[in-house]
Amino acid sequence: MTTIKNMPPNAKLWVYQSNRALTNEEVTEITKSALAFIADWAAHGASLKAGFEIIYNRFIVLAVDEQQALASGCSIDKSVKFIKELEQQFNLNLFDRMQIAYRKENEIVVCKLSEFEKLAQQGLVNETTIVFNNMVTTKTAFDNEWEVPLKQSWQSRFLRQGQNNK
Repeated sequence: MTTIKNMPPNAKLWVYQSNRALTNEEVTEITKSALAFIADWAAHGASLKAGFEIIYNRFIVLAVDEQQALASGCSIDKSVKFIKELEQQFNLNLFDRMQIAYRKENEIVVCKLSEFEKLAQQGLVNETTIVFNNMVTTKTAFDNEWEVPLKQSWQSRFLRQGQNNK
């Protein structure tokens, strides 16, 4: 299995955040399904060199080395279909972009964007709170911009709003 770590810096990447932590049994089952999926994943008949990982039992990450073959619209559609099937099979929500994941001590917490804004206003999250930027689209961005302090993320605007309200 090619992991995300083994993908080249310019690999195209997708991060799917679960609305809840996955059990170890679910991780095992999803991993089996994902390995079967990426083994058959192709674009216009050309096999895609793909990577897969489940991180922190919360994030499903797919990546494609586009130096070998570009991920076409059809192949991307197949990956979205695969992720939607996982949602159904495991009763997950993997497409809700209105949820924010952040670290609270050693735990990863997921909440609605509106709740996160209130936490910032109340000072319960601050500029050093670690957040996850699931909008990254390359391996390099994933390595450098995925898990970052709030002050370095797009969510930092909530800090400014919270400060303006005091």
